[in-house]
Amino acid sequence: MPVTDPFREGLARGWKTYDGSQLENDLTLEADVAIVGSGAGGGTTAEILSAAGYKVLLIEEGPLKTSSDFKLLEDEAYASLYQEGVGRMSKDGAISILQGRAVGGTTLVNWTSSFRTPAPTLEHWAREHAVVGHSEAQMAPWFEQMERRLGVAPWQVPPNANNEVIRNGCEKLGYSWHVIPRNVRGCWNLGYCGMGCPTNAKQSMLVTTIPATLEKGGELLYLARAWRLSISGDHVTGLECQAMDSRCVTPTGRKITVKARHYVLAGGGINTPGLLMRSDAPDPHKRLGKRTFLHLVNFSAAQFPTAINPFYGAPQSIYSDHFQWKDGTTGPMGYKLEVPPLHPALAATLFAGFGQSSTAQMAQLPNTHMMLALMRDGFHPDSPGGNVQLRSDDSPVLDYNLTDYGWEGLKRAFQSMAEIQFAAGASAVMPLHCDARYMKSLSATRELIDSLSLELYRTRLASAHVMGGCAMGENSQMAVTDSLGRHHQLRNVSIHDGSLFPTSIGANPQLSVYGLTAKLATQLVERLKNS
Repeated sequence: MPVTDPFREGLARGWKTYDGSQLENDLTLEADVAIVGSGAGGGTTAEILSAAGYKVLLIEEGPLKTSSDFKLLEDEAYASLYQEGVGRMSKDGAISILQGRAVGGTTLVNWTSSFRTPAPTLEHWAREHAVVGHSEAQMAPWFEQMERRLGVAPWQVPPNANNEVIRNGCEKLGYSWHVIPRNVRGCWNLGYCGMGCPTNAKQSMLVTTIPATLEKGGELLYLARAWRLSISGDHVTGLECQAMDSRCVTPTGRKITVKARHYVLAGGGINTPGLLMRSDAPDPHKRLGKRTFLHLVNFSAAQFPTAINPFYGAPQSIYSDHFQWKDGTTGPMGYKLEVPPLHPALAATLFAGFGQSSTAQMAQLPNTHMMLALMRDGFHPDSPGGNVQLRSDDSPVLDYNLTDYGWEGLKRAFQSMAEIQFAAGASAVMPLHCDARYMKSLSATRELIDSLSLELYRTRLASAHVMGGCAMGENSQMAVTDSLGRHHQLRNVSIHDGSLFPTSIGANPQLSVYGLTAKLATQLVERLKNS
């Protein structure tokens, strides 16, 4: 049965969109609310505001790609759907940072894992960061609303062999494990979620909130980089955007000027601080771009005697939080254990080999398993995260410092992953580190891990979760916004994305952004009515 492309059908019906790469002249657009970023925060906000009768303009730096464009090809997907053509890294180049950059944002390319913000995280924010109104009980209705909206439910299909390793290993060791909730409807279980869903099963913003916004008369501007806010006193008076070429690499020279009553920034934990910095936004206490967190990830590879085929099936369906909260929020760094899918280009990048060793590793790919640890950064004084800065061309970059506290957590995570992989039947395990190799016993792997010099560049590090940089909280000396996302110094600016988080959250963040921004957008509707 052929799969339809409902987004293209909507365009044919007359949805109002603007392609920045096609502009022949400068353009001026007006709206009640301009929303920068079309991912989890921007898409959720757009639907709620447009349903309330406000004219919404959704602004996206990346291209518009729909299900008809998704061909399950890594070279096409990574170059067109990710920030900096999948080349975004920390300032020193030691950490790869995967973020979406297309209509739908990271929701277009994530692996569908959907977790509520953990209760210990919400409690920590209230206690340590003066966040009010977001307790577990207060957030529950908003999570329920977005779970219904996006089809979030524990995955009912048996896990693929890649995910089964966590379940089997944890059961053998007596460690806890659980099924991951996924935001899918009618999923075909293909396993190519990171390249855009060709069947529209993934309930990303591309197939849910953005179409709903356009049906209500909202407008979409894409291939347009939000460059600078015009600020007069405590108000934003306009937004200047740069039209981008079709590859989203170079500005075309055309400018788009946006005039709105209210501005919502939802570009994520690097781009939102970057926009405010370029705009010389007020920052009296030097909080902007500070305390930006990554859920830094390290990896453990394993060889199995039977086929794993880590490129097929739901990418993530089993997780373990056994090591997440063992020592509370402020003890040694906790971590969540999951797996990544291993498609060939991604696998080759992670292994980072060359020559005959790379050929041998890739030949073993069907029998290869990979586990990852999401490090829960930001809860301890020795886990300050990073700082967003502007490069010489005013593009944003994250300078992320890793402390001894973080390295100690990474070492424990290497040990935990190896233990689980061997318990699940691995014949050999290798932490992803330049000086590591496959070892055939747990004891030998433990000795190897203890002997490794854990340092940048030698340890394979990555992240797909950027949080913080515009922290929320009632104390304006500590935070950029209040607990409702209202900028402390700019009266008609709100921030609705993961940059609000005062720490990382200890779980894949998309549902946290959905629930939080649903609440903030609903309250923004009431404020706009009364102002």
